[in-house]
Amino acid sequence: MRRADRLFQIVQYLRGGRLLTARTLAERLEVSERTIYRDMADLIGSGVPIEGESGVGYLMRSGYDLPPLMFTRQEMVALVAGARMIRAWGGASMAQAAEEALVKIDEVLPEAERAHAKSIQIHAMTMPQMTDDLRRRIDQMERAIDSKIRLVLSYRDGGDQETKRPVHPLGLWFWGKVWTLVGWCELRDDFRIFRLDRISAMSEQGHFTPQPEKNLSVFYAQQAALGQSRRGQ
Repeated sequence: MRRADRLFQIVQYLRGGRLLTARTLAERLEVSERTIYRDMADLIGSGVPIEGESGVGYLMRSGYDLPPLMFTRQEMVALVAGARMIRAWGGASMAQAAEEALVKIDEVLPEAERAHAKSIQIHAMTMPQMTDDLRRRIDQMERAIDSKIRLVLSYRDGGDQETKRPVHPLGLWFWGKVWTLVGWCELRDDFRIFRLDRISAMSEQGHFTPQPEKNLSVFYAQQAALGQSRRGQ
């Protein structure tokens, strides 16, 4: 659980004047009591009216509430539509997170805005090509990108030739029906874009060290230069 989510949850537990000990909060949030003590100090320091002390318990004075989450109507359309699209076209973990985000948005919105969010008629339908294997692959790719994990791909090119590609995964792109991976290909010693639906197998092979000349900024600059060159022809 992220720290911001934990602080929010502590406030929710203390609403209504309930007295809770650090041990109780630690057990509910699956952290140490020392972590709860630090969180309480930070909440009190930020102005949340919490009273109490270690060994006794904590409570929050009545009348305090978190400010309502407010979005413009255009922002709400973007958030709801985006979450629905990820739910339909994202990885398994992404889809679950999108569903949970929609639930959280519904819980904190004022009644009028909640009704508007439910009335947004923008939807995304899952297509047959979004198999469970592909969803799991998207999640694995996302984790590999975040953790700098070197991948070895069994990849079929446009001519149906399969090669082994050691790759430094850098980013995922979605093209409407096709997911692609942008990465540094050790076999070609250059950037390459791989279609996820052409990957027949994938394994993790340790970690790679990011290098300045092999990152997405350099890739984007190359793509921009290529686009300008084509426009100038």
